[in-house]
Amino acid sequence: MEKTAIDLLWLRPGRVGGTESYIRNLLDGLAKLEEEFDFTLLVSRDNADTFRKYESDKRFHLLTADIKSANIGKRIIWQNLFQNRLLRKNGFRKCFEPVYCKPWLNGGIQYTCVIHDLQALHYPEYHPFHEVAYSRLCWRMDVWNAARIVAISRWVKEDIERRYGRKDIRVIYNPILIRENEVVEFDSLGRKYGIERKRFYYTVSQMIPHKNLMTLIKVMEKIAERKKDMEENCVEETSVRSVAGDAGARGTDTLPCRLLISGVNGHAAQQLKAQIADKNLQDIVTLTGFVSNEERNTLYQNCHTFLFPSVFEGFGMPPVEAMLFHTPVITTKCASIPEVTQGKAVYVEDPYDADEWIGRMLEVDRERRGAREDPDFALYAPERISCQYLDLLKETVWKRK
Repeated sequence: MEKTAIDLLWLRPGRVGGTESYIRNLLDGLAKLEEEFDFTLLVSRDNADTFRKYESDKRFHLLTADIKSANIGKRIIWQNLFQNRLLRKNGFRKCFEPVYCKPWLNGGIQYTCVIHDLQALHYPEYHPFHEVAYSRLCWRMDVWNAARIVAISRWVKEDIERRYGRKDIRVIYNPILIRENEVVEFDSLGRKYGIERKRFYYTVSQMIPHKNLMTLIKVMEKIAERKKDMEENCVEETSVRSVAGDAGARGTDTLPCRLLISGVNGHAAQQLKAQIADKNLQDIVTLTGFVSNEERNTLYQNCHTFLFPSVFEGFGMPPVEAMLFHTPVITTKCASIPEVTQGKAVYVEDPYDADEWIGRMLEVDRERRGAREDPDFALYAPERISCQYLDLLKETVWKRK
């Protein structure tokens, strides 16, 4: 196939959440294929080392631009002024853009862009004005002049069609790569975070408002309050009513009173930390920050239930990753989440209702593990997804402006 550049200048290691997992899983999937291709990774001075391993495969090459990805403003200016020129100089006519932020004008380069969601259109109040304006401009230019547009779920495809009218959008799910043996000893994490096997809840999320982590803080506060009341009043378990009200099932004393939240910081990080401190929940809720894949997998594997309260996702990889470890998942019915989890999770109707969350947690506690059917994980296999991208990038497409 014609040699193709893959733009990775946007990637700031450990700071861009799910899009980083997406592209690294995709590259690993491509590396496992036996097919011939010629991909050059366009990297920056400060992220190049994280992609060096691919140079051992003769089908991958690295081209380092003289910029730093950490300086977002300068990177955007450089890309729009010089990226197309650099690509042409090195003999490229095709470039795969794994996110939405390609140069606004194509400059003789045929771009295939991936749009993960239109978040800033749905929640402009959660972003600075310049981010909203930049994102909207990029999406409009992608739709206008990219040769191909990929959406990561049917829900995103339909959202783009409604907002911008372009119809020739290809849906390709995110690749999910979980190695079940890529774990660490739980005992070390237990000591580090003060947790016991199957006696803590877990979530993985960027700390931005639509991820709805505040609701989980309210949930844990209610569980803690009920447990404290029962201890003080020495109430028999059989006489305890559920905090979920009408659920009327077993009491919250059966539920773990511990929550771990892993993920990179975001706009809501300070508010979240302030709420935890204000409610005096520091011993109950722990923000781990960024964790390695090995630590994350170990926490997926050993948590009681994985909680995913997000109200907006273009895809949402963490609940599927948790399911790969046969861990129960409670999540919402918002955006793409039911599609991606294939209806196999436990869902809340109102993502902001702490009592309903506790009712679902009691439901999972009663069902025990293994009671629910797993999704078809083959749909997200990196090799399968990589083949779909490879086929797409091999296609000859008509050149847009």
